[in-house]
This record gives sequence, C-alpha cells and structure tokens, in this order.
Amino acid sequence: MKLKFARVLERVAKPDRAGGRDIGHFMMARTGGFTLIELMVVLVLIGIMTAMIIPEMKGTFEDAVLRSSGRELVNVFNLAYSRAVTVNQLQRVRLDPGTGRYLLERRVKAGPGENGFAPVRDVPGGEGKIDSRISMELRRPEDVLPDGSDQAAPPVSGGVTAIWDQAIAFYPDGTADAGEVLLQDREGFRLALRINPITARVDVVQLERRTP
Repeated sequence: MKLKFARVLERVAKPDRAGGRDIGHFMMARTGGFTLIELMVVLVLIGIMTAMIIPEMKGTFEDAVLRSSGRELVNVFNLAYSRAVTVNQLQRVRLDPGTGRYLLERRVKAGPGENGFAPVRDVPGGEGKIDSRISMELRRPEDVLPDGSDQAAPPVSGGVTAIWDQAIAFYPDGTADAGEVLLQDREGFRLALRINPITARVDVVQLERRTP
C-alpha cells in the first residue's frame, strides 16, 4: 500500500512529458501577459471613452453650478418677501453684478425724498456671493423679455415706484418690483429668475444657450 502511494507521489512530482511539453510549461503559457498589440488596443479604447465622457461631465458640472447659483438667489428673494410681510417693513435684495455678491437690506428712516436702507446681517442666508464662474445681470422691467428676446414683461403694479439701485424690493403687502436676474455660465447656458410683481413669486426659466 505504501509502495503504491509513493509511486503516485512520484508521478505527480515528475513533469508530464506527454506531447513533448510538461505541465509547468503549459501553465506558464496559459498565464502569460498581454501582447503589445492587445495593450495598444486597450489604450486606444480608453482614450476614445475618455474623449466622449469628459465633455459630458464638464457640461453636467457647469449646469450644476449654474442651478446652484440660481437657488441661492431664489432663497434670498423668498427670505426678503417673508420678512417684508412678517415685520411689515420694506425689504430689498441688493445685487452687485461685478462681484456676484448679494445682500438683504431693510428700509430705515431717512431724510425727505431719500430712501435709506441698512443691511440685515443677523438673518442666515441674507448675505452671500454666487460662484465666480457665473455672471449676473439685473434687468429693469422694460428690458425683461419672456423668452429673452421678444415681448416685454408686465410693468410694476399698483402704482408702486420701483427702487432700482441694482436691487429688487419686496413690500409689506406681498408685492415686489418686477424684474429679472439673468445668470449665465462660461459655456453660454442661461437661467432667468423672474420676479412676479403681484405675487412676489420667483420663476426660474431656462433660456436658450448663448454662443460665447
């Protein structure tokens, strides 16, 4: 019995010469690396896929930044509307298109014929700056077009005088200045934030891309 077992071990340990090739040589052949041609084909495929995916990822990221900036301004507009109605005091959002900054302000007493405003700094979300890659433009009612090019928007209602100092005012009666804030990224994609003067609601409208 021991002799038979020893012979089995001997046969396993010795290479199999059947067909002129041993088992070890066969296994090495099966586990060999890629050929140069195969590696070149893989690299070409990776290059093609990268060229197709990167532009899509860039467009998606730019779009996300644009929409995020729009949400920031919508939030501060809603905050101004809510405070105007709650505290029964005119509030406005002042914009600085050059730097992309925005600031919530409240009306304060001033001299005759003057409109005095003071920053509201104790309210979260009342001050900030949109992404520097997004340009901002505040347009007056006569400049605002529903599709960005054709028909003028409705004028300010109720005989209220709009305060146009690169700002949009929100009044205690729930109304607001009519206007539009135009946001544009570096790829030419645009969003329009349109303030309804009657309801003070902000509508976000995606406009046609403007070729840079």
